[in-house]
Amino acid sequence: MSFLPNIVGAHLLFERRGHVLLGLRPPDALLAANVWHVPAGHVERESVRACAVREAGEELGVIVDEPDLELVHTVHLLDADADAEDTVPRLQLFFRAHRWRGEPRVMEPDRCVEWRWWPLHALPDPTVEYTVAALEGIASGWSYTAMGWPAVPGAIGGRPPRGR
Repeated sequence: MSFLPNIVGAHLLFERRGHVLLGLRPPDALLAANVWHVPAGHVERESVRACAVREAGEELGVIVDEPDLELVHTVHLLDADADAEDTVPRLQLFFRAHRWRGEPRVMEPDRCVEWRWWPLHALPDPTVEYTVAALEGIASGWSYTAMGWPAVPGAIGGRPPRGR
């Protein structure tokens, strides 16, 4: 087995009265056009928390302090639709923002055309698949989900058995 770097994504969960904030990606987006997704971004030369703070400001115009972020879920994603030899795995880290200052607004219309609060039990269709998996995992108390990886004989998969 050879070394393969992973892309790391920082995702933000803003929750209010049983609703989660999702943004609608524009129709001309290269990935996930016209699909809803939580605020997120790729980690650059910074910590994951610093990335989440930066993205909150860039995408939403809100201020979040690092201590107000709680890591609540990890999705390790291998895009099953892509050629496995060329696909770069993604480690998606989801942080709950316990406090923030300001009201979310569209700051990057080329990346998001609308922000809206959605009930956790009635997410819009379509929503990014791994975002749905992360929200379901969080609601179930799971800390990790694996998606797109080949099954390993004898392994427990990305989610614990029901009841755990």
